[in-house]
Amino acid sequence: MTEESQKELGKVLWTLADQLRGAMNADDFRDYMLSFLFLRYLSDNYEAAAQKELGKEYPAPNGHTTPLQRWYEENPGDVKAFEDLMRRRTHYVIKPDHLWGNIAEMARRQHGELLGTLQDGFKFIENESFASTFQGLFSEINLASEKLGKTYADRNAMLCKIIEKIAYGLSKFSTDKDTLGDAYEYLIGQFAAGSGKKAGEFYTPQQISSILSAIVTLDSQDPASGTKNHMDSILDFACGSGSLLLNVRKQLKEHGGTIGKIYGQESNITTYNLARMNMLLHGMKDSEFEIYHGDTLKNDWDMLREANPAKKPCFDAIVANPPFSYRWEPSDTMAEDVRFKSHGLAPKSAADFAFLLHGFHYLKPEGTMAIILPHGVLFRGGAEEKIRKKLLDDGHIDTVIGLPANLFYSTGIPVCILVLKKCKKPDDVLFINASEHFEKGKRQNQLLPKHIEKIISTYQFRNDEDRYSKRVSIEEIVEKNNYNLNISRYISTAEPENEVDLDAVHTELTSLQKKIIAATEEHNKFLKELGLPILP
Repeated sequence: MTEESQKELGKVLWTLADQLRGAMNADDFRDYMLSFLFLRYLSDNYEAAAQKELGKEYPAPNGHTTPLQRWYEENPGDVKAFEDLMRRRTHYVIKPDHLWGNIAEMARRQHGELLGTLQDGFKFIENESFASTFQGLFSEINLASEKLGKTYADRNAMLCKIIEKIAYGLSKFSTDKDTLGDAYEYLIGQFAAGSGKKAGEFYTPQQISSILSAIVTLDSQDPASGTKNHMDSILDFACGSGSLLLNVRKQLKEHGGTIGKIYGQESNITTYNLARMNMLLHGMKDSEFEIYHGDTLKNDWDMLREANPAKKPCFDAIVANPPFSYRWEPSDTMAEDVRFKSHGLAPKSAADFAFLLHGFHYLKPEGTMAIILPHGVLFRGGAEEKIRKKLLDDGHIDTVIGLPANLFYSTGIPVCILVLKKCKKPDDVLFINASEHFEKGKRQNQLLPKHIEKIISTYQFRNDEDRYSKRVSIEEIVEKNNYNLNISRYISTAEPENEVDLDAVHTELTSLQKKIIAATEEHNKFLKELGLPILP
């Protein structure tokens, strides 16, 4: 399917969403629509696997909604063995009545038990699957919510309407896993656009994801040599819907590289479920990723709390777009936490550096970390200055990239990207001021491909360019600027004033003065002839 067709599918589904949600909050409707899109994917995948396993035994529907309905009816004694096999093969099971084909047909016929069938289907997939990836996957989808209708019949009718329209919209397009995955991403972006500040909880705009992804997939020690061939693991400790992680995977694959496993952490349960669905919708096996629901700052993920330093998990790449200037409450013992002990605690008013230090702790010596943060981390004093000083003295800050304002749905403030490495060759810091390179939009500003490519190329080849980028020595940062990383201190975007040639100006003024005197004398002649008072 072409990229144009994929975008068209996304637009068709978004138009349906806009029409169907009525008075319902966009965030609430998002969860219903994306879950139904996900059920369609699971069903297609499951039926394809079933057809492969049953081979010649896979029947034609022959009056049934799906071939599996007929097979189940004709082979009741083999159902358990078949489902056990499918748990091993696909890691989940869907009963014939719960497959999308049957659900869509029930919606078309306005069947009165659609709601109950959906509830049973979601519960079965969550509880009867082989992999823990599916546990609680639909936990935030409240099919009994009064937002769908006051009575059971009203809610059932609303679900029939929604699913019938989605099924009709999908019927016009190929729905392989890549297509559905891209449609899912498109819808997440559209819902984010309408979510205001809440969008920051689950979505990093693709244009910014592309920059971070390109940076961490380039060779850490020598970015100019190109993209890495393989990464064992990547981590996003504030992963939202997982789009940033998927972007890293996509960039690596496009350059012929491979990736071992993807790891993400997310504290919001609804967004956590979106992330798991997003991974599966993009064709990832549950063994290829691990998304954990928990609080990053409290570090409640057992895998990351390994006490033995030799067994501590470390990652080739770390990317993150954590909540900006998040207020947190570090406990009394947090100062001794291994993540913060050598740098100090971020202030309660802004956890930006707490997030950064958490991720940096788990970065491999040869890895790259790229994190989006507010500009305040570059120059604020107090505890943040101490952390910044330690990172600079140890040579861990590689690049500071200033982005234009109003790129995010959740905030209009300009932000920066900090690139950190535990081992880096250059003994300077690269500053990139991309704040004035963008396309102005009605709601959000946009980074066009040329803007993105310029940022990435400047980072990759560490170029100096007047009014755009500059390599600054640590000595200059420390001795002249007292560890202040404010980009405007090193790169000015002000237009230089034209030099004034005083001799030329004086000559021109003298010439003008002579012309004025001559013209006045000529004018006074006429006035005198007319008997009028002359000019002084």
